[in-house]
Amino acid sequence: MPTTDSPMRTLDEHRAAALALAAPLPEVVVGLDAALGAVLAQDVRTSERLPRWDNSAMDGYAVRADDVRDATAGAPVTLRVVADLPAGTSGTPTVEPGTAARIMTGAPVPPGADTVVPVEDTDAGTVTVQVRAAKAIGSHVRRAGEDASPGDLVVAAGTLLGPAHVAAVASVGVADVPVHRRPRVAVVSTGDELVPPGTPLAHGQIPDSNSWLLAAAVRDAGGEPVRLGPVGDDPDALRDLLRGLDDDTDVDAVVTSGGVSVGAFDVVKAALRDEPGVDFLPVAVQPGKPQGLGRLPGGTPVFALPGNPVSSFVSFEVFVRPALLRMRGLADVERPTTTAVVDDGWRTPPGRAQVMPVRFVRPYVARDDRGTAGPASLSTAPGTADARPPHVVRATAGGSGSHLVARLAVAEGLAVVPAEIEQVAPGDRVTVLRIAP
Repeated sequence: MPTTDSPMRTLDEHRAAALALAAPLPEVVVGLDAALGAVLAQDVRTSERLPRWDNSAMDGYAVRADDVRDATAGAPVTLRVVADLPAGTSGTPTVEPGTAARIMTGAPVPPGADTVVPVEDTDAGTVTVQVRAAKAIGSHVRRAGEDASPGDLVVAAGTLLGPAHVAAVASVGVADVPVHRRPRVAVVSTGDELVPPGTPLAHGQIPDSNSWLLAAAVRDAGGEPVRLGPVGDDPDALRDLLRGLDDDTDVDAVVTSGGVSVGAFDVVKAALRDEPGVDFLPVAVQPGKPQGLGRLPGGTPVFALPGNPVSSFVSFEVFVRPALLRMRGLADVERPTTTAVVDDGWRTPPGRAQVMPVRFVRPYVARDDRGTAGPASLSTAPGTADARPPHVVRATAGGSGSHLVARLAVAEGLAVVPAEIEQVAPGDRVTVLRIAP
């Protein structure tokens, strides 16, 4: 098992190792009421035309275009009304020369009619109707099959289902859809110093924020969190807990926080030191240098994150969130990114990539051509980055200090600075992962 004396992994190497633990979860069939936010596991195709029949795009009168070709406001054409056709009607009256059918939006166009005259171009009679405007053949008629033909792909497998996708699936008559099961993720925060929020604090104790942070992050990533923190610094008790989670067929991954560094009470390392499938090693990133990663004996992926809250948050964003999105069946596991201009500048750690919490302070207005810190390969997947610098960003107070959880709340993005950059200067351009709308 690698130790903290091992050569450091790069940020991208550790991210690749984390993604290698993830694969799309098996599919389940859910009703449309549970499909929103799920990832489609199989293509949905239509078995018939959409629309299924010619139908009216307007409230008005179904007519023969030839009957109204000379109609004007000054010389309207009078037609006999032979039927009323509301949406949903099964009636099929024939529109003969000199007749019309009053029709509502969505109702099937009756045989013989080839055009719909909107009601505002008529006198809206019920026995006879006067048409005051000529209409070309096909006016205001939605043709059968103009939306989709039999066999057409309506929603592709791998699509994250939004409201429009759910509507499209319903439109082809599908009531139940196969989707990838959402990952169920156990979240365990560790440390004798941690107590539940709201508990009176003794000297040396702090409220457990990490389990709430990571459980919320799991839910934000589309997973189902099982929050189990805090757990004390007892390696045997933690080992038993992790083994139980590994045996639980309802748990798809485990995320721990704390106890992964080189201290005397690093409980996660102590609990898992004999597990050949789990590695503890340094990663060339700030914050988040100490990391643990691998599989428990039963095959459950475990992501062991550092305990400082900003380190936990950044580690989740960079390493865990993409893996959970892959488990959900998504191919695109990237946060949206943008190129931004730095307002204040900051120092970077030698030889390590930096993930700096930032906030957007104002729109960017170009004044001169400054240098660039350059994007890390993490955030430059094709199609994800906007090359324009639309905003100016400023590091949050305290920057990437790993313990500054209260200040993390104002962060709107994470600026990713490559390891070879020694300093980010005002005016430099950086790639920012957007973590807030």
